[in-house]
Amino acid sequence: MSGTPFAPNLSHCGVFVRDLERMTRFYCEVFDMQLTDQGEGVTFRMSLAFLSSRSDQHHQLALATGRGPDAPSTVMQLSFKVTEIAHLREARARALASGASAMRGLNHGNALSIYFADPEGNTVEVYLDTPWQVRQPHGDPLDLERGDAELWAETERICRADPTFEPAAEWAAKFEARQRALRAAGG
Repeated sequence: MSGTPFAPNLSHCGVFVRDLERMTRFYCEVFDMQLTDQGEGVTFRMSLAFLSSRSDQHHQLALATGRGPDAPSTVMQLSFKVTEIAHLREARARALASGASAMRGLNHGNALSIYFADPEGNTVEVYLDTPWQVRQPHGDPLDLERGDAELWAETERICRADPTFEPAAEWAAKFEARQRALRAAGG
């Protein structure tokens, strides 16, 4: 056993699609991803497209043919994190221009999120963390037409009114303490 704590990091996911070219174009247009590789799988007998928006990750999203013409989406959600409310607005505009549907906004207290369906009906979330934490699931309407200061003030008010409220830094410290205890018990 190594001295480094076991802490796997979920770094990418794969989605079966009907139209590989259309879905590749959608994710590249909306999220500034690049097609890093593509081809026919050897082990997985399907056409694959690998997409990333980061130079340190060969792919964040793998798209693979194989979804049947009438097969429903089995994706609960694909989530993309941003750092500013303006980025939520930009993602909304890009997604709608690229064929997204069912656009909606939710204020989760710990995050401000938009959700939409990609061209094949997979749910996509774009979210921004807040400095607060409340028990999940939590969802109030989010109106991105309102100003940033108003949205931040409303979010803080909503969070502080929730009996489970705590600053995100305190929640993170408790999480880390639980992780250390788990590692100590297992090691």
